[in-house]
Amino acid sequence: MKLLIVDDSTIIRSRIARIALHPRLRNLSIVGMAKNGIEAVEVCRRQGPDVVTMDLTMPEMDGITCIEHLMNLRPELNILVVSALSDKATAISALKKGARGFLLKPFSDQQLADALLEVAA
Repeated sequence: MKLLIVDDSTIIRSRIARIALHPRLRNLSIVGMAKNGIEAVEVCRRQGPDVVTMDLTMPEMDGITCIEHLMNLRPELNILVVSALSDKATAISALKKGARGFLLKPFSDQQLADALLEVAA
């Protein structure tokens, strides 16, 4: 399965990429990283990911808007929101737009691996 990592933080993108290399996630291969929603849409068009980790607070195009665009491109996409925003309304909005899971920052390596396995199943 192809993974696209979307987050405006280089540190978080790198951390998710490192965790995605865990042996439990060996069926995931990283096909791209994006620092905002506009880049994510372009990478999605080119690479056709199966799974996306999505931050919600980003410049140029936020995660909620990006989820909507990505689901229009690939309705079968499995999106895991990884965000520091903890209010229920935002989480519900992301899920209504098509996200399949929500992981709150900060997260442990184990929590992210478990969430990716669940969303990719």
